[in-house]
Parts: sequence; structure tokens; C-alpha cells
Amino acid sequence: MKKKLDENRPIFQQIKEWVEEDILEGKLAEGDVIPSTNELAKFYSINPATARKGIQALVDDGLIFKQRGIGMFVAEGARRKLMSLRKEKFYDDFVRPLIKEARRIGMEPEEISEMLNKGVEKE
Repeated sequence: MKKKLDENRPIFQQIKEWVEEDILEGKLAEGDVIPSTNELAKFYSINPATARKGIQALVDDGLIFKQRGIGMFVAEGARRKLMSLRKEKFYDDFVRPLIKEARRIGMEPEEISEMLNKGVEKE
């Protein structure tokens, strides 16, 4: 999980995003233990409270759970939940603006679909 800290963004948010990415990419599976807040704090030379804030955000989102005295683990369905959230974000961030612009320039749904299919084939 060694990633470089971005000084321009909240560190707790970066910790949260790194764990989410590891879950999405399958590096952390359901039931896998995640590093403790103290391990994260030591590894990144940050305050344990900062690491705890990032981990707590994951707990609040239902992506990980704590077992007192044992550790923190990836929750059942975490990857599926993250995928769903990311798809919603993708729709809001990319699809809605695409549709808005397409309407503005008079594109029909078939044209949009054709353009997307063509783009997918190229990539």
C-alpha cells in the first residue's frame, strides 16, 4: 500500500482512498485484515489520529469493520458496494455532463451511442 502522500490533500482522505483502491483492485478481499492505524501512522510518519480518521470513514461507509483486540477487516460486500458507488459517481461526473452537452449541440441518442461504441472499440 506504499503510496506517496499528496501535501495538497487531506491525508486521512488519501488513506481512505488507498484502502478503497486496494479493495476495488482485489488486493484486499472480504475478510482480509487491513493495517492498523498505528501501522499506517508509523509507515507514513503521520499522526495516529489522522490515520484513525481515514479508517473511521471506511467503517462509517460500511467497507471495513473492527473486531476489538483483533484488528480491522474488509467487510462482506465491500467491493460490490464500492463498485456501485463508483458507478453512481461516474454517471454524475461524466454521463450527465455528456448528455447535457449532446442535447446542447443537437445530438440524438443513437449518435451518442454510436460515438461511445466507436470509442470503446478504439481503446
